[in-house]
Amino acid sequence: MSTAGDPLSLFRLDDKVILITGASAGLGMRFARVVAAVGACVAITARRRDLLESLADDLRAAGTRTLPIVSDVADPEQCRAAVDLVVAEFGRIDGLVNNAGVGTSIPALRETDEAFRRVIDINLLGPFWMARACAPHMPSGSSIVNVSSVLGHVAARYPQASYAASKAGLIGLTRDLAQQWSRRRGIRVNALCPGYFETDMLNEGRDALQAMIEQECILGRFGVDRELDGALLFLLGEASSYVTGTTLTVDGGYAAT
Repeated sequence: MSTAGDPLSLFRLDDKVILITGASAGLGMRFARVVAAVGACVAITARRRDLLESLADDLRAAGTRTLPIVSDVADPEQCRAAVDLVVAEFGRIDGLVNNAGVGTSIPALRETDEAFRRVIDINLLGPFWMARACAPHMPSGSSIVNVSSVLGHVAARYPQASYAASKAGLIGLTRDLAQQWSRRRGIRVNALCPGYFETDMLNEGRDALQAMIEQECILGRFGVDRELDGALLFLLGEASSYVTGTTLTVDGGYAAT
């Protein structure tokens, strides 16, 4: 345990093994760099090999022990195989960041069955497959962070039925896994709920979205990636040792309006 004289140690992850999905771009790439900066060993998964390998090269150059794995979280067999590779390399998993996700903005009457299922497969079933595969290899004191969304709490201003359903479902999954695993296994499970952040997912319809954020969000702007760093480290580390089954919303006040 840290002492009162060293509170910053609560946010360190020295020699912890952290597995991050969807790490080839956007918030996932940032998350990998952040946990590496505070001492973690990093396993990163994504579907895009070239971007994943580039990130792994950067992390290794900075002295971080890194394992890149090409994997699709929508496939439970690939999830199990990825976890097996992490355990073979590091021996355990101390933290899982379920970050992989996709978003759509399609009116419900036009969204195809296949498109809706694909969003649910990646955003909701994927985190379940990964958490289920990781849990037997996570020692007491480990942490799972499910990256949900503020749209799991409030209605979107744009048509996003599949995305909103998946993210609300992920919050429900977070609560239930916390109830099952926190006392019995010592694994804390929480959800991180970002608002609208500057990522590749914002490229489509950006101007209209920015106008909406300026009007509807208390801070009146998009978030930038560094503004999730503290929340992520809080949920992964000892600082949140008495926090489980809850959500941490980082949205610039969007849900409060």
